Amino acid sequence: MKICFSTLGCPNWLWQEITSAALDLGYQGIELRGLGQDLYVPQAKIFLPENVAKTADALQKQHLDIACVSSDCLLHDKEADVENRCPAYINLASSLSCPYVRVLADSWGTVGDPIDDAFVIHRLKALAPYAADKGVTLLVESNGAFADSARLKSLIEAVAHPAVQVLWDINHPIRNFGETIDSTWSNIGKFVRHVHIKDSILVDGKLQYKMLGYGDLPMIPMLKILHENGYQGYLSLEWTKRWNDELEDAGIVFAHYSYQIKKMLAQVEA
Repeated sequence: MKICFSTLGCPNWLWQEITSAALDLGYQGIELRGLGQDLYVPQAKIFLPENVAKTADALQKQHLDIACVSSDCLLHDKEADVENRCPAYINLASSLSCPYVRVLADSWGTVGDPIDDAFVIHRLKALAPYAADKGVTLLVESNGAFADSARLKSLIEAVAHPAVQVLWDINHPIRNFGETIDSTWSNIGKFVRHVHIKDSILVDGKLQYKMLGYGDLPMIPMLKILHENGYQGYLSLEWTKRWNDELEDAGIVFAHYSYQIKKMLAQVEA
């Protein structure tokens, strides 16, 4: 398994700082979720059509992958301009030789307003052929209502297209629905292509994110089930600093994650 971090954790870093940190700290990839003030990364200067080939070439020379492009495409939101925004993310991923674009079928980490599953399925069926033509797979994240892994499984099976698979965020099925690692994997394991790692605890019923190993999420069982099932993809640290300024700074957290997750992997793979 390989490791990357999401740029959600370093919203104030320049691109050179991001790539340098990845190399210095032993990461193999980067997950794009905003760059500086550009949350919509297709409009970031280094990813504009006239610059993206140079950016991709530099990444290749540094032996760094763009592991996933995490979009803000809200498939359930009938007012959202998904039909234009999602292809832009797909085009960017394709230009960067990135295999995945994350999409959301619910806006929130926790369960929000009721979701029209049929509408989400319709949108995914419409987008999937374009993604496939570009060599990109859309990943529906296990968040919000779709942290219910049985519901997420039904969604993916209803779309029934190889270019629509799953991003497993370990936190949400456990915190939102009380699922076990085994039950989540039983439902969505065969669809998982990318994994978001975050640790957390509950304090008086409220969620608090913690650096890896300081929370109480079952990381070792999660890593074991991935290892036992031959998962070779990325374990992406999603540190939500952009939304939660009180969290520790990226310089501390990214170094800690690289050390801690490698130690855990060594234990699992021994």
